[in-house]
Amino acid sequence: MNRREAVQRVALLMGGVLSAPLMAGVMGQIINTGDSVSVSIEQETLLAEVADIIIPTTDTPGAKAAGAEKFIVRVMRDCYKKEDQDKFYTGLAKLDADSKTKFGKGFIELDIVQKNEMVKLNTVNDKPFFMRMKELTVTGYFTSEIGATKALEYLPIPGKFQGCVPLKPGQKAWAL
Repeated sequence: MNRREAVQRVALLMGGVLSAPLMAGVMGQIINTGDSVSVSIEQETLLAEVADIIIPTTDTPGAKAAGAEKFIVRVMRDCYKKEDQDKFYTGLAKLDADSKTKFGKGFIELDIVQKNEMVKLNTVNDKPFFMRMKELTVTGYFTSEIGATKALEYLPIPGKFQGCVPLKPGQKAWAL
């Protein structure tokens, strides 16, 4: 099984299909040869904070520790059209602006309860942005070294193929 097939199977297990640009990004391809949005350090930091609310640190490292924001920036730049990038980063800016309106400070400065509240509001108020953010975060996390080795079971050199193996109670799903 190659990496593309493995990612497709993970996507199906997660309940959906990865978008074509995201699949190209996972494969390291560059399909956007046109203009791209220039991402600032502040935007990248904001992406890291939002991603860390989607996949927080628990007994395993979260999305921020896995560097999901770097994956998001690269895939958006290399694989999505400029119009899609503009919509995505406008949604990110709107989340920060809504935080300032509701709490008087930007998303990064909010406490964890306020960040969770803003993300929950965002799932309703700007669903297209949130769905793209979630898709990019989850894919970036589970294709990172941390996601594949800390959050999932991982065998660097697999043994024989066993098509159906029951999981023990509390055992993690296997990385592909």
